[in-house]
Amino acid sequence: MVAEAGQSWLIFWGHFHPMLVHLPIGMFFIAGILQFFSKQTTENHDVVVRILIWTTVFSILSAAMGWSLAQSGEYDPEALQIHQWLGISTCVLSAVLAFAMRSGMNPRPTNTLFILGLTCLTITGHYGGNLTHGSDYLTASLPGSARKMLGMKEAEAERKEVPKITNLPEAIVYTQLVKPLLTQKCTSCHNDQKQKGKLRLDTPDFILKGGEDGPIISEGKPLDSELIKRLLLDENDEHHMPPKGKTPLTENEIALLHWWVQHGADFTKKVAQLPADEKIKKVLTAYIKMEETQESPVFKLTIKAANEADLERIRKHGLLANPISKDQNFIEVNAINAPRVTSKELADLRAIQEQIVRLKLGNTRVGGDFIQEIAAMPLLIHLDLNHTKMADKDLEELKNMAYLESINLVGTQITDRGLVHLAKIKSLKRVYLWQTRVTEQGILALKKINPALTVKSGFKGKWPLEVDSTQMVLAK
Repeated sequence: MVAEAGQSWLIFWGHFHPMLVHLPIGMFFIAGILQFFSKQTTENHDVVVRILIWTTVFSILSAAMGWSLAQSGEYDPEALQIHQWLGISTCVLSAVLAFAMRSGMNPRPTNTLFILGLTCLTITGHYGGNLTHGSDYLTASLPGSARKMLGMKEAEAERKEVPKITNLPEAIVYTQLVKPLLTQKCTSCHNDQKQKGKLRLDTPDFILKGGEDGPIISEGKPLDSELIKRLLLDENDEHHMPPKGKTPLTENEIALLHWWVQHGADFTKKVAQLPADEKIKKVLTAYIKMEETQESPVFKLTIKAANEADLERIRKHGLLANPISKDQNFIEVNAINAPRVTSKELADLRAIQEQIVRLKLGNTRVGGDFIQEIAAMPLLIHLDLNHTKMADKDLEELKNMAYLESINLVGTQITDRGLVHLAKIKSLKRVYLWQTRVTEQGILALKKINPALTVKSGFKGKWPLEVDSTQMVLAK
């Protein structure tokens, strides 16, 4: 028990590493700027020395916290070791530089040490980013021409495509239903580079292996399986999955996993091979319809291809802008790798506004100043604005959108007043409202205006769930 408490405290202090580590990074770069770009005076020299001393102090503290964080066992050992030793090397170089400059060393070797330290610091930061965000975090948004020049494969080619579901009974349950769901909602924290709770969910072998507390699936017993139990906890519970701030699973998604585990959590069986009553059939049908965008009348239109130069310019901002399939010209734009993107950079989307059908701007700084640009996208079907600065009044601009079917407003400050504007969008089919300021009364009023609208406001009920006219989910 004492050992476990000690481990918990270590990891607690380790969580301060990402916050503290940026302080010595910034200080080292400031020292470098003063050294190379300011007038060499005694006063400036003394300032640089003092900065390097404090850089060393904070580097030691940061390294100690990084070591504590590493004890959680959540990170890829090889990448972690490289990051660790590069960090220690940077710390040592900072200390050597402070001592050398204070001792009056000749500027030439001092400058060489500075360049070596800055290089080491940059590589250390790169590996730190890989540990946190994945190994392709830096390169995923590179334009195709740049990837080709660097000898990299195309980003899309690296991903094994999930076969489209054209025949539901013949669909492989894990490959075409469960795996895409885990990839979207779970593997950002449970992958080959990062394993929270020592758990990976990116391959069948690791799913069966489980995490630090053992297996997460009890075949045939979904309510005894940690995979399901964590999803059903109160969202304020520290063990609830996904953690607060991440997009939670919908009732239908939980139902899908429940059904899969209930019938053995098999990785090869087809839908037709698993028992399914009428209720789960409705869940599957609703789930497939939600994922299958080809039903939109937009896809019956013929449009011209976007200019490749326009796409390259957009990608330079860190945005992913790619056709949704090889034989269609419709474009999906995703800002997953560009959290700092603003309306200024997004203005370049005007050049391809007639091709955009999916726009994902979640977790960016985008606010109401860009809403008119969104409203001008004539074929937009899916709009993701989760955790952005959108306000109630901004939604009024969307009222005339002809094809908008889905809007994600999770984690925004939207209230019942914003729902009034959403009710005016005639094509709207789905609205996601977790962690917003809307009330049950507001949702009921919205449903009264548009009874066919599906409103997802988070799982608040008990399990097993019952089926009603708006939420088709698995029941006992």
